[in-house]
Amino acid sequence: MTRDNFLKGAAILGVSGLIVKILGAFYRIPLSNMIGDEGMGYYQTAYPLYVLLVAISTSGFPTAIAKIVSEKRALQDYRGAHRVFKISFMGFLFAGIITSIFVFFTAGYIVELVGNEDAYYSLIAMSPALFFVPIMSAFRGYFQGRQTMVPTAMSQFVEQLFRVSIGLFLAYQLVGLGLPQAAGGASFGASAGGIAGTIIIVIIYFKERKNILHEMDKSVATKPESVGKIVKDILVIAIPITIGASILPIISTIDTFLIMRRLQEIGFTQKEATALYGQLTGNAQTLINLPQVLSMAIAISLVPAVSSAFAKKNFESIRNITKSGVRVTLLIGLPSAFGLFILSTPIIDLLYYNYDLSQMQSTGAILQVLALSLVFLTLIQSLTAILQGIGKIMVPVKNLAIGAVVKTIFTYILTGIPSINIKGAAISTIMAYLVAAILNFIEVKRYTKVQFKFKDTFLKPIISTFIMTVTVWAVYRYSVLLLGSKISTVLSIGVGGVVYIIALLLTGALTTEDFELLPKGEVIAKKLKSKGLLRG
Repeated sequence: MTRDNFLKGAAILGVSGLIVKILGAFYRIPLSNMIGDEGMGYYQTAYPLYVLLVAISTSGFPTAIAKIVSEKRALQDYRGAHRVFKISFMGFLFAGIITSIFVFFTAGYIVELVGNEDAYYSLIAMSPALFFVPIMSAFRGYFQGRQTMVPTAMSQFVEQLFRVSIGLFLAYQLVGLGLPQAAGGASFGASAGGIAGTIIIVIIYFKERKNILHEMDKSVATKPESVGKIVKDILVIAIPITIGASILPIISTIDTFLIMRRLQEIGFTQKEATALYGQLTGNAQTLINLPQVLSMAIAISLVPAVSSAFAKKNFESIRNITKSGVRVTLLIGLPSAFGLFILSTPIIDLLYYNYDLSQMQSTGAILQVLALSLVFLTLIQSLTAILQGIGKIMVPVKNLAIGAVVKTIFTYILTGIPSINIKGAAISTIMAYLVAAILNFIEVKRYTKVQFKFKDTFLKPIISTFIMTVTVWAVYRYSVLLLGSKISTVLSIGVGGVVYIIALLLTGALTTEDFELLPKGEVIAKKLKSKGLLRG
């Protein structure tokens, strides 16, 4: 695979991934306005378990299939490559049947165990997705192994588009029957997306089948590998990746079990606990996910940049990229965290217009705590990308697992304190990401030997964020009585953004190297330097 083709493929998947994340992030805002925090609680009770089962059955396997298929095609063993696909397809089909049947027939028992029986419709509505998503993953792995990224990108986009549109449509249609049914309709969006994405990629496969058969006719004669050998090769690659991809879904699933039970143990009814859980995971967490669209773009750019330098043994370049990556991540994470912290309740009021005053204040208080986790979460993403780039794939997995243990302990203790209740889960999230970020930071310094300059890496972003935060607070406070909360919130965000950019340029927090991590960054940097707005 040529470097240009690789970059083109990475760009296609990167753009597709960002669009999918943006759709997913904004999806829950209108959904929450339809079904409220109680309905979101039912939806969110089922969703983490679905994500966990999908992660276990699909996360590492497309990568493993792609790697083995690519290797065999490089040796012109095209029949062998297609045999890997057929065997993996049968494995995925079996996994899909098992997981979907398991959830369908045990849904009642699972939601009873969680302590949220009205989440039954939400969980059972996702069971078809558990059949189709693994099948789709087999096709994605095969096409990626053929160095064709468009089928994966198209199926991702179609899957998310159907998930969002069908989910919102069914939630709207069913809300009159009750919140559990409406949440079930929203959950069926995942199944509709899985079905649509599978249909698209299967259609693409059959359109390409003539070329695939023609290619197989040119295959070199080799002895077919046994099914056991192929399965073993796939598992060796897939299992470590799957473990890493399962950590966050496991954390979410543990949260589901712990939070609902602990809240009810300290006196909340099932409905009250469900509403609080919906405020945490369906509303506050949704807003935490939005800035990650930017931080993930940085992380995606860091992996190939670090990998390329590592392959050339250019350790000085790795250290420069690392310093720039951490600094740019802080430039995103710090203002996002403190902006959400200062405007937590006004933002909830702006976006969730169906909330009454008590719901707005409760969700705002949760968001205010959870916002601080953004600093550490965005750092984790970039530090993980750096460690992956230098081949230390399991190091961030181990550190995140340690963070998960910390989160479980703090969630259990803090949510059991009546005066803290649901905010205990938000505090435990901060603690988990803080621990994982510190451990990743230590490992990055250890393996890259990088030395961070406190002034450039930390002080300048902190000063710029402080200036922005004070500005946002002042604009909102002195305009809210005149303009009202909603207009003042939008005005504060706009003014804060402009002031933050000016502060970054004045403090010299941004450098030319930072812009090189972004698409067309060199062009932007050149224009800013020509106007004297960018130093170095």
